[in-house]
Amino acid sequence: MCLVIIVMGVSGSGKSTVAQALALALNLRYFDADNFHSDVNKAKMASGHALTDADRQPWLDSLANGIEQWQSEDQGAVLACSALKESYRTKLINHSQRVKLVYLKASYEEIHKRLEQRKNHFMKADMLKSQFATLEEPAEAIVVQACLDLETIVEKVKAALETNEHT
Repeated sequence: MCLVIIVMGVSGSGKSTVAQALALALNLRYFDADNFHSDVNKAKMASGHALTDADRQPWLDSLANGIEQWQSEDQGAVLACSALKESYRTKLINHSQRVKLVYLKASYEEIHKRLEQRKNHFMKADMLKSQFATLEEPAEAIVVQACLDLETIVEKVKAALETNEHT
């Protein structure tokens, strides 16, 4: 079975780090949704402006096409993607039982502290409020506390996938 795992959460929750580690642990390909953004969107975010749903639509289309292609190639993948709104996740998952969602949950304070320490990234700490305002926590996902160490997060996700449970 070709499984696509979307590791979601606000910027700074550890999506890329966890998704890379998970891909390695499961011998799957890794993709970062940030790489699917247009240069215009990246510039907009770098200048401190949040993207609108209209800005995100081509990005979501590209991601959904990528997921469909990975599945048609019968190859699994792990995708690091904010996927903050339910409508975004619905488009990406597209009713597929072969797409699983992992939600890295954390408090605003914890994430703000992390973002203040990041260098050379287009997402700035002061944009975090808009991310939390936009966040619609998923009803069905493997939920893991983002403040846990990487090894523990990966083990919790692997265990949940093996038992096909949502925690």
